[in-house]
Amino acid sequence: MTSAVPNITPWTKSTCAYCGVGCGLEARPKSNGQLEIRGDKDHPANYGRLCSKGMALGETVIPDGRLLHPSISGVRTDWNSALDHVAKSFQETIAEHGPDSVAFYVSGQLLTEDYYVANKLMKGFIGSGNIDTNSRLCMSSSVAGHKRAFGTDTVPGCYEDLELADMIVITGSNLAWCHPVLYQRIKAVKELRPEVKVVSIDPRVTDTCEVADLHIALQPGSDVALFNGLLSHLASCQKVDEHYVQEHTEGYNRALMHALEDGCNADALAETLGVRLDDLKQFFDWFAHTEKVVTLYSQGVNQSSRGADKVNSILNCHLATGRIGKPGCGPFSLTGQPNAMGGREVGGLANTLAAHMELDNPYHHQLVSNYWQTDNLTATAGYKAIDLFDAIDRGQIKAVWIMATNPVVSLPDADKIKRALTHCPLVVVSDCIADTDTTRCADVLLPAQGWSEKSGTVTNSERRISRQRRLLPTPGEGKPDWWIMCEVAKRMGFGHAFNFLHEGEVFDEYARMTGLDYSNDQLQVNRDLDLTGLSGLSTKEYAQMPPQQWPVPQKATRIEHKRLFADGRFFTPNGKAQFVAVRYKAPASKLSNKYPLSLNSGRIRDQWHTMTRTGLSTRLGAHLPEPYISVNQTDAELYGLENGKIAALSNEWGYARIRVDVSSKVAPGQLFMPIHWTGVMASAGRVCSLVSPDTDAVSGQPEFKFTPVAIKPWHYESEALLLSPNVIDTQDLDYWVRQKVDGGYLYRVASREAPEVLEQKLKPYCQTPTAPAMHTGAAHHPSAQQVHGRHLNSRHLYYSSPSRGQYRFALINGQQLRGCYLIAPNLQNQDFDWVQPLLEEPVDDNVERSILTGVASGKLAQGKTICACKQVGKTTICNAIREQHLATIKQVSDCTGAGTGCGTCVPELQQILNEELQQILNEELQQGLNKEQTAKPQSAIKALPTTPLKHATGASLAINVGH
Repeated sequence: MTSAVPNITPWTKSTCAYCGVGCGLEARPKSNGQLEIRGDKDHPANYGRLCSKGMALGETVIPDGRLLHPSISGVRTDWNSALDHVAKSFQETIAEHGPDSVAFYVSGQLLTEDYYVANKLMKGFIGSGNIDTNSRLCMSSSVAGHKRAFGTDTVPGCYEDLELADMIVITGSNLAWCHPVLYQRIKAVKELRPEVKVVSIDPRVTDTCEVADLHIALQPGSDVALFNGLLSHLASCQKVDEHYVQEHTEGYNRALMHALEDGCNADALAETLGVRLDDLKQFFDWFAHTEKVVTLYSQGVNQSSRGADKVNSILNCHLATGRIGKPGCGPFSLTGQPNAMGGREVGGLANTLAAHMELDNPYHHQLVSNYWQTDNLTATAGYKAIDLFDAIDRGQIKAVWIMATNPVVSLPDADKIKRALTHCPLVVVSDCIADTDTTRCADVLLPAQGWSEKSGTVTNSERRISRQRRLLPTPGEGKPDWWIMCEVAKRMGFGHAFNFLHEGEVFDEYARMTGLDYSNDQLQVNRDLDLTGLSGLSTKEYAQMPPQQWPVPQKATRIEHKRLFADGRFFTPNGKAQFVAVRYKAPASKLSNKYPLSLNSGRIRDQWHTMTRTGLSTRLGAHLPEPYISVNQTDAELYGLENGKIAALSNEWGYARIRVDVSSKVAPGQLFMPIHWTGVMASAGRVCSLVSPDTDAVSGQPEFKFTPVAIKPWHYESEALLLSPNVIDTQDLDYWVRQKVDGGYLYRVASREAPEVLEQKLKPYCQTPTAPAMHTGAAHHPSAQQVHGRHLNSRHLYYSSPSRGQYRFALINGQQLRGCYLIAPNLQNQDFDWVQPLLEEPVDDNVERSILTGVASGKLAQGKTICACKQVGKTTICNAIREQHLATIKQVSDCTGAGTGCGTCVPELQQILNEELQQILNEELQQGLNKEQTAKPQSAIKALPTTPLKHATGASLAINVGH
């Protein structure tokens, strides 16, 4: 017997590919080609913590679905031909229609070096402002709010403030799911200092509420009214820092006047917000009387037709109290993507220049023109994201290059985006994934490197620059994004400005740019973004660069936590911060009799954006494998919806068909739907086919949190689960969702046709003419014929009950399942999560019995995955609670391992524990009733108090059990 050889490959430090927290991690290759991942304990963003997505990154670096070679019009070609074609096509379009007839649409998934080259090429040499980014969709309202208040797009605080604060306000963010590591840091603070106040402001009850002392469930879109009310309260109770306001700000009186019009009457304000008056007063009182307050805000604030005003209403409250730039204080914008901040730095938005310089500032324009040695720098802003695709749809933009993003899924009014790209004369897409909704619209496909293959820098939400490092070789012919753009630039005649040898040279040029002389600038006397201390790095120094929080005016010798505005000086012409007078306005779209419900959208715990990466991890897909719509019980009854069945959503922009999740976590009149599913992964699960194209007039950010819709049941006659090693043709299926599982794909199917008709459609995907049949009828288990058949190389199991509409089939080679399906009129009444691993499970008696009976047995019976990190199922957890008499989350975690990874499943574990203990209590009460019934008259039994046996899905229990 040979012992396992230990992995002696050294760990390489890099940065997570997901949210704006910017967690450091360490990785090393495994023998199977994947990566072993662990948190970097030295990185100041996370100190070793990772969420479920970060922990599973090593499982996503697989060849499945990769774009490997360049192609033109669907025909594989070589790089030279593809690059020549792109350059020539752009040149011809510009020559005929002008520079504003072309555009780039880029992404927060790009590295800073990629972003810099894209911005330089479009604005500096093509001469158009038509470059915008999908970061427009997540944080441009924060950019606009910062610039109006501070003079620059500056995030003043750092993550360390979370540990130092005495009150943390989390508004417009399900932090537990969307920025899990920051949530874990706050949770750790609460455990050490229980007196720290945490307030969650969100229309929904989310997992973030688990750590909150107070939940303000305000009406969607009413944030400005809330924070104007807070400003009014601060003034009325004399908690405004008058000295700070006088010395360091302007515009307070006008901002207060507007705020008083919204929020001076607490009763009226509570009614506008739809919250309890006592909760409102409690929040205002805590904020007024707590000196160290951090306000974290994210997409629930930004993604709004009033997003910039929401941001400024928050900033006004911090400026009024002087709670900014100090330890444990400040407004804190949390970005959605790993390099949304880096894109902002280098001018990735259509209305900015690189290095936080402005297009409409003549001095800045001259500085950049001189630095880039170009006489073609655009002087005007380009189209923002929504307007850009409108221009494509009108035929005004005739060539677009889309990089590392999937706008056919992620942009509002998504069907219009698809139409626009379909009619555009030239669509170039750079991506690492071959089949996305957007690549299906492309004329030219260019294979880009993915995370773990490319090298460069990203900047997180606290302004900290970290290295993403190359960990694995690139499959196929993938290239770095900056290299692809440089090669096109050279072919367009701009080679002298794009002759970079490696990404370190790109970074150096950008870092030097942040030190351009502002001394003659009358509109900006100093600057926030300064990376001159990182300029002039050697190749080795760049490769080894540790995390750095800007500004970095000189080389740092240690990790620092830097706050801006501590001296009360801002980046406005007179150095004073500006209060911005804002008033509450309802969302741009209105509810109506035709569309009476408001649709909210957002992320779920284990998925990321359009799932092109997280969708490759089988454990991440196991928790919530199907798109769903959360609806309150009241609305479910009103509209005839049943939990687990399918609903049809519609409005003037589009439609969707998704599973119903009846939940008390959303209020009556409100719905919630995840953003992640695409046309590649589901028949009609794209939320953005419904989202209105309304945008904020200042920031251009779309309204993702309030869209009027109608809902009704979508009736079907049959359902199926289909396991296949390969992607199947779904065009004849009414409803389907595809999930990546080990060894292949799991399809969830629903049909308006009868079960026997659906079986005929699915049978070809699990059939081989050489496999002997091993059939069972409706009433018995595998026969002797089946047992004998196990010795054959290829065989199949088959169960049918036409009278009940049930059909189950499996094709087996040796002990390997090659495909199976389960069909019935309804599959929602029992757990089928056990089907997911079957393609990789050796086929034994338990597997055969489970397939033929439709009920999990043996080790398959662990139930729905709850803990993605440790792969622990609900049945395992419930059994442990009963058998081991567990009464606390710690006991559950110690016994099962659930919740001991990233910890984001702990709120769900708590809910399961509560429900299971409640059920045990109900059973004991019922047993007591049964005993009483034998000893007492019936009349006495009827008089006994009873405990409800059921409650709405997701409801929190009114009774605390097991303390």
